[in-house]
Amino acid sequence: MSASDPRSRASRARSPAGEARTGRVTVDTFPQPKTAARAMDEIAAHFRAMVADGQLKPGDRLPAERDLAHRMQVSRNTVREALRTLEHAGLLEMRKGATGGAFVRTGSSGAIVTGLSDLYHLGAITPRQLTEARIWLSELVVRVACVRASDRDFADLKANVAAAAEAHRGGRFDDRQKLHREFHIILARSTQNPIVAITMESVMEVFGRFIEKIGPQENPYTLPSRRRFLRHLKARDAEKAVAEMAKHLRRLHDDYLARWDDLAP
Repeated sequence: MSASDPRSRASRARSPAGEARTGRVTVDTFPQPKTAARAMDEIAAHFRAMVADGQLKPGDRLPAERDLAHRMQVSRNTVREALRTLEHAGLLEMRKGATGGAFVRTGSSGAIVTGLSDLYHLGAITPRQLTEARIWLSELVVRVACVRASDRDFADLKANVAAAAEAHRGGRFDDRQKLHREFHIILARSTQNPIVAITMESVMEVFGRFIEKIGPQENPYTLPSRRRFLRHLKARDAEKAVAEMAKHLRRLHDDYLARWDDLAP
């Protein structure tokens, strides 16, 4: 067979054992599980170790299910369940189509948001604890934002308030509430600390479920408070900004919990 033969080129495009290579991730990096009964857990654990060691990077594509199954001597269903577990944990993204497959995700807050939501629905987090946490976290966020917020952050916050005002005038409760929650997420991102931003995103996601439970209500004081707050934030006056945010959130805290208590059987 000559070097120009297409079959020769195809052979060189594969690993010595005939196993497909996807970028720098090959099936050789996935060992055979030690215990068949816990194969799925071992596969997931090995994947996490590869991410921790830097062997897998965001954007890397994993080998095909059939190649992984053959290499690790497990069924394709076992591999599929392991990948699904990692997808739910926010570590993998499953794409469809000819160029699809399992890809390592960039950083995502999805797993934290889902975990906090599950705790709330299971009753491990109460509405009172949720609203308290929002007040305490917001004070930290506001103090840091007064130092680190950029002109772009101020523009995004101002645009959010304008959109919320439009939703309020149009009687669009769901849109208004979503925009009010996004305000806190934008503010948290302005701290330039991803841990703070992800924590706030998680709290606001669960808070949205709480608001859905207690239902819509006229709220004439949030938008005026937002405008006063932005003036203090723009002036980098942390004390006044914190005081305005805390006063507003405590008012909401009392109102929300009173309405929650009214729903109790």
